[in-house]
Amino acid sequence: MTPPDATTLDVGYPRPQLVRASWCELSGAWDFAWDDELRYEHDDVPFRQSIEVPFPPESPASGIGDTALHQAAWYRRTFGAAELREAGAVPGAGGRVLLHFGAVDHDASVWVNGSLVATHSGGQTPFDADITSFVDDSMGAGLDGRVTVVVRAVDRPDDVSVLRGKQDWREEPHAIWYHRTTGIWQPVWLEWVPQVSVADIVWRADAATATVEAEIELSGTVGRAETVEVALRHDGDVIASTSVQSLGQQLVSVRLVIPRQLNGQQYEELLWSPDRPTLIGATVTVRGASELHPLDAVSSYLGLRSVTVAAGALLLNDRPVTLRAVLAQNYWPATHLAATAGMLRREVELILELGFNAARVHQKAEDPRFLYWADRLGLMLWGETASAYAFDPRSVTALVSEWTAVLRRDQSHPSIVAWVPLNESWGVQHIAHDARQRAFSRAVTDLTRALDGTRPVISNDGWEHTDSDIMTIHDYEADPAVLTRRYGDREELDRMIGGFGPAGRRLVVGDRSHADRPIMLTEFGGVSLATGAAGDWGYSSARDTEAFEQQVTAILVAVGSAEPLAGFCYTQLTDTGQETNGLLYADRSPKFPLDRIRAAVRGTA
Repeated sequence: MTPPDATTLDVGYPRPQLVRASWCELSGAWDFAWDDELRYEHDDVPFRQSIEVPFPPESPASGIGDTALHQAAWYRRTFGAAELREAGAVPGAGGRVLLHFGAVDHDASVWVNGSLVATHSGGQTPFDADITSFVDDSMGAGLDGRVTVVVRAVDRPDDVSVLRGKQDWREEPHAIWYHRTTGIWQPVWLEWVPQVSVADIVWRADAATATVEAEIELSGTVGRAETVEVALRHDGDVIASTSVQSLGQQLVSVRLVIPRQLNGQQYEELLWSPDRPTLIGATVTVRGASELHPLDAVSSYLGLRSVTVAAGALLLNDRPVTLRAVLAQNYWPATHLAATAGMLRREVELILELGFNAARVHQKAEDPRFLYWADRLGLMLWGETASAYAFDPRSVTALVSEWTAVLRRDQSHPSIVAWVPLNESWGVQHIAHDARQRAFSRAVTDLTRALDGTRPVISNDGWEHTDSDIMTIHDYEADPAVLTRRYGDREELDRMIGGFGPAGRRLVVGDRSHADRPIMLTEFGGVSLATGAAGDWGYSSARDTEAFEQQVTAILVAVGSAEPLAGFCYTQLTDTGQETNGLLYADRSPKFPLDRIRAAVRGTA
């Protein structure tokens, strides 16, 4: 079957940069049980509850809504012929059946019909299991068998060496931390694939030379005769194509030149930018030596653009772009860190409607469907990750392992314009005087550059930078006049960068000069509309909506007009838990009219 065009997906396909024609979502009701004493085995769990997957059990949408401290959770789901057919399986056609998990927090084990088929550590990244041997008999008999999946997720609330992000270690949320997300929180789905199939694609585009490189990972037993064909399309026209032989290799590199891009007079027509988020469609086809029909065919997409820093500016396609970003927790009252496809799309739309051109999804590697809508609608993003709270061998290993998986998953998205492996010294709290922590910050920054040299990297967002391509500062000063004085005068700003920042932390603890780096205020604002409700929290507060609008507008205008700054990120998009410092309420309704928020963000208020 021909896969759908990846640039025009309107459904919740869970892996939008590697699309096949058929798949089966396993969302919905699963059996569920807590395991606070870690006492159960996969075959003796007393399942007495039902949960709506993929919503975490702490969330109301899950049907559980239990926010107490728990050690582990168990899930069970049975499927059969209907699901296998929907996933694309055909009796007697061969191939393999894969069971995919978008994300399970934190340590997952998966059994199928009583056999362990997968383990995975890390709460933000995908994994899969080949379950073909458990469905082969049923497929051969007309897909009439039953397959039972059991999942265990261990997520200890007091383990500060794993990447926790904003998940509270206390039973009740406090300050800037929220209810936990245990277990499954992104889609679970089935997919039939051929014996030799495309497992992964990484795109790298060089706009200046009109070249696109694809790193294509094949799965299965790859012979020397298979051919991999790649075609790029725009507006229905093929703009580049090529084919290479696999030569028995599972990792195939392909390089294409886009001839029309060599014409400098139409150079910008294919470039991706927030104003014109052009996506280039791609098809990848695998063919055997003598087969008329392809072994596999998938669709994908990429964006042709460059991101660099020079002369104190962030350059998108070699032109300065001022970042107008908002801090987005991407946390919803009913679903917590999880979201439906429609909710993810709407979040991107809201950010753009508010006048922002960028977002930091904070302490979270977001669902790829959110990244898809950012790519498609033109929202620049900073790629981030959850942080650990401790510095020890386990936390170092956890961050390196999960961060490299995040980079692999997300680096082909054109909307991501910077990487942020560390934030505010979380997990490296003593970096100013601990040489090991400084070494780790530099190492993970260089590791990021080694794996993806196409974007700036911020070594530690907010303060205590060791080797950042962008100098970022966090400052929750409530007085607009003070903000103007600090950030509107370059000499004053340089003095602060050479010493201590607004939070009393050194801004630089490394040896690298930052004289020509862009400077951005990447957390500020945080104004709470204090209604008097218990637990209202913000960095500063306003007594009513009129005062809130005046204070937020004055702060945004002060920062937006500070000429030495190359961009900003306002805290924050929505009220989240006890944090009532959003521009929007938790239900995504605005605290003052959208057009006036947009004017403040764009500096036209």
